Amino acid sequence: MAKPKVAKSSRAASPRKVAIAILAAGKGTRLNSKDPKVLHRIGGKPLLEHVITAAVQVARPSDIFAIVGHEEARVRSAGEHTGVRFISQKEQCGTGHALICAKQALQAYDDILVLSGDVPLISAATIQRLLDFHTGKGSAMTVLTTEPPDPTGYGRIIRKSGDTVAAIVEQKALSPKQQKIKEINSGIYAFSAADLFSRLNRLTTNNAHGEFYLTDIASLLTKDKKKVLALRAADAHEVLGVNTRVELSHLDAELRGRKARELMRKGATIFYPETCVIDSDVSVAADAVIEPFVQLLGNTSIGEGTRVASYSVITDSKIDANVTVRPGCIITDSTIAAGAVLGPYAHIRPGSEIGEGAHVGNFVETKKTKLGKGSKANHLTYLGDAQIGDNVNVGAGTITCNYDGVNKHQTIIDDGVFIGSDSTLVAPVKIGRGAYVAAASTVTEDVPEDSLAIGRARQEIKPGWAKARREKRAASK
Repeated sequence: MAKPKVAKSSRAASPRKVAIAILAAGKGTRLNSKDPKVLHRIGGKPLLEHVITAAVQVARPSDIFAIVGHEEARVRSAGEHTGVRFISQKEQCGTGHALICAKQALQAYDDILVLSGDVPLISAATIQRLLDFHTGKGSAMTVLTTEPPDPTGYGRIIRKSGDTVAAIVEQKALSPKQQKIKEINSGIYAFSAADLFSRLNRLTTNNAHGEFYLTDIASLLTKDKKKVLALRAADAHEVLGVNTRVELSHLDAELRGRKARELMRKGATIFYPETCVIDSDVSVAADAVIEPFVQLLGNTSIGEGTRVASYSVITDSKIDANVTVRPGCIITDSTIAAGAVLGPYAHIRPGSEIGEGAHVGNFVETKKTKLGKGSKANHLTYLGDAQIGDNVNVGAGTITCNYDGVNKHQTIIDDGVFIGSDSTLVAPVKIGRGAYVAAASTVTEDVPEDSLAIGRARQEIKPGWAKARREKRAASK
């Protein structure tokens, strides 16, 4: 995490105390969801977490306050790992009301940055630029603005001259002439705390929604001949919020596109990146190859020279260098060591550790299993709750029977063991170093090292039995 900068005022030598308030109390009615708006996800993380990730690069977590209301407990729970603080807005009566609720916590600061919890693409660089501009100009209020292709629905910025704002006019109140203005209010602001808090009590609910609007502070400051300025963001995507599922999908696509381009700039190859789903926290090393229709999710890392084939889904896993992931593999919460080969269609379930140079082949499933260096399970096998040593061969159709209907039990297979095809290992059981298990065996007792275990009925042959059976059936017709 980058060390937060401390804003310095041109009017004072001592550092100014800066707080960041994130508005995160809304329901998101137009999303038609039971979930809080800020917990909807893009790029693998909640909207609010994206905003916090940017904010903590500008201010300490203890100086960042998420103002929460709707489904407050869930929002707090989702964000508590970030270390930011929370303020309750029990009733959601507008953006101005949110700052009224936060006044006690924030009034000890010199400057307040206000961010929106549903504007996930805001960058730390833009937040810092807004703060520097605001403090450098000695502004009472600075509005971050932009010019999107379609400004419909947004309040417009009416400039007086240069950077000075004359008014912020909501869409419904625009005159025909003002409707031609494309510069919009992003809902992201910087305030002098003293100028903000001395005017909050002058806000009214004399508007169509009966709410306290933070934008009204601009007109109050203008009337008091205080400096209200506008700063235009270079990238419109950074300040666009989420109100509908369509907007959510558009921002998700934008974020994932940026992530893919970032990884390619750093040396990864991603074929048809528009078909891949790559979350924000994923890392992919140089010379790794990601084929079309791959999903890399959560906190996943892909090592140098690794190739991930199409239709594979990797979640919260560490894949080391020069691993081959063949088509259709599912890997979750596991680690894959260098040079391993997986798939096609292997299912690596949580808690698995696949060793260096190991092979996990087609339709093999592992769960909470360690497969040692150079070991192989190439076909149609289930390995659950197993500790498997180095250079072990697990034959096709092998099953570790780890569940007795009540408890899970462990299978231990030492180095150099050969497990014949279609074997059933009933846990808890241990196969000693260098032992052999004959094909089609059911093993219920420990096998000493260098031994051969045979756990099947002896084959019996009855000459002529099939012929006699056929003749009997024919005679009965």
